[in-house]
Amino acid sequence: MKSSTDTFIRAELISFARDPGDGNTPEPGSLEHYGDGLLWLKGQHIHAVGHFAELSPSLPKGADVVDYRDKLIMPGFIDTHVHYVQLDIMASYGRQLLDWLNDYTFPEECRFANHAHAEALSNAFLDEMLRAGTTTAQVFGSSHPGSVDAFFTACQKRQLRMLVGKVLMDRNAPEALMDGASGIADSERLIEDWHGNGRLGYSVTPRFAPTSTKTQMDAAGALLRNDPTLWLQTHLAENSGELDWVAELFPGSRDYLAVYEEAGLVGPRSTFAHGIHLDNGMRKRLADRGANIAFCPSSNLFLGSGLFDREAAKQTGMAYTFASDIGAGTDLSGFGTLKAAYQVGQLGGQPLTAWQGFYGLTMGNAKALSLDSHIGQLAPTLEADFVVIDTQATSLLSRRINHCTTLGERLFALMMLADDRAIYETWAGGICQHRRDF
Repeated sequence: MKSSTDTFIRAELISFARDPGDGNTPEPGSLEHYGDGLLWLKGQHIHAVGHFAELSPSLPKGADVVDYRDKLIMPGFIDTHVHYVQLDIMASYGRQLLDWLNDYTFPEECRFANHAHAEALSNAFLDEMLRAGTTTAQVFGSSHPGSVDAFFTACQKRQLRMLVGKVLMDRNAPEALMDGASGIADSERLIEDWHGNGRLGYSVTPRFAPTSTKTQMDAAGALLRNDPTLWLQTHLAENSGELDWVAELFPGSRDYLAVYEEAGLVGPRSTFAHGIHLDNGMRKRLADRGANIAFCPSSNLFLGSGLFDREAAKQTGMAYTFASDIGAGTDLSGFGTLKAAYQVGQLGGQPLTAWQGFYGLTMGNAKALSLDSHIGQLAPTLEADFVVIDTQATSLLSRRINHCTTLGERLFALMMLADDRAIYETWAGGICQHRRDF
């Protein structure tokens, strides 16, 4: 359903202008909350945000205001690390990382040589993502360039802001998935066709160090040097067996991170998934270069990879983001990711507040991806990407919400009890892209 030139929605509005801190209450000036607010859209962008009583006199005469006073609106959720090509292997019996790749992931990704399959999965994935309230993601395709063409095409039709990349993989994988000498050339063609096309951006995507030769990683680094507006996504220090393998493959590098540093892959637009098994020296080096770690809590628990240390990230100044990582992750919902992040934090004596969770899922993730000038906040001139949340979506959630006495309690209840049923509508680019059907 396309938006008209002007759209007016009356609802409770919550957005973060900056990091709210780790306290039980958000730091002054970080939270923007309108109990009875007005969200005014003009086409694809937000025109005005504020208290309904203050903005309503400025509305055009006879304006049709959508009344969602029983709903809560937040910026659209952002997922910094997800494999769309693994949608159909979610909930495959949990093995450790390397076994899981060989037994499930690689055979599944071979199917994406078929363009019709890639098209079907692209649309199925986007349907699921929007149903979960996620409006932007940084996405892995397969090693087949057609998997990225199909995904970008599906995103463009829906006018979504998305980052996507073709997996680079020229060793230690099935022959059908290795891209050999064509991997970089295919990436260059995809960059030419899609990067900066509408709301789309390209992420250079070596799968991880063990499946790329030094030659391929050096060439990936050259792509980034030639165009600093590109993004980089890969994996780092997810599993202890993976660390041992990298040490065998790259005996001349002092540690896992150094393999990427030597190839020129560590910079302010670089996202490294997981980052569980890092020391503070590596964290500090990531911080110094402005890179971020995508914290994938449900995946880390599912594969038994370990517990991400948010406190160490904070102490070293290393940025981290929140991500689902499906297929190893167990939930596309941002609520599910935050719930798992809280549980991981509790096991490490680092409980996650609702303020930190929802800031991270919106403005925090946008900032880490250098997208905060476009999305992540309900603010004038930004793109109209947001979710309409029904806090009464289930009987259990309704009972808990109605028992809460503060906004912090309500947000924490959402973080722990909500799921995709609580997403009433998902808007992206000023268009209602999903509406709950019950």
